[in-house]
Amino acid sequence: MRFLTAATIGGILLGLSGLTLTGTVVALIIATPVLVLFSPILIPAGIVLFLVTAGFLFAGGCGVVALAALLWIYNYVAGRHPPGSDQLDYARMTIANKARDAKEPVKEGETQVQQETGVQGS
Repeated sequence: MRFLTAATIGGILLGLSGLTLTGTVVALIIATPVLVLFSPILIPAGIVLFLVTAGFLFAGGCGVVALAALLWIYNYVAGRHPPGSDQLDYARMTIANKARDAKEPVKEGETQVQQETGVQGS
């Protein structure tokens, strides 16, 4: 009984796939002259459609990224510590320390020049 059911369903599906293949080949035979005649219009139109779609997707992606960045900044300013905020704090402190380390020798040199020349700076 199972074999007969499987064979019947398989035969029906095989027949439907054959009809689908036949219909596809007939449609291709009928559509080929139309596609050849209109290809100077269809190909540039397809390229333009692709570029417009890609542009809209890119613009939407940029909008999503900008929104995510603004949300991250809002969470950071609000003190909620979003992912990566520890690295940002570490980088900020490192830059501040380097700036302070670079400023101290300049101040010392300025003080030394003032002492040697006797002129007070502002």
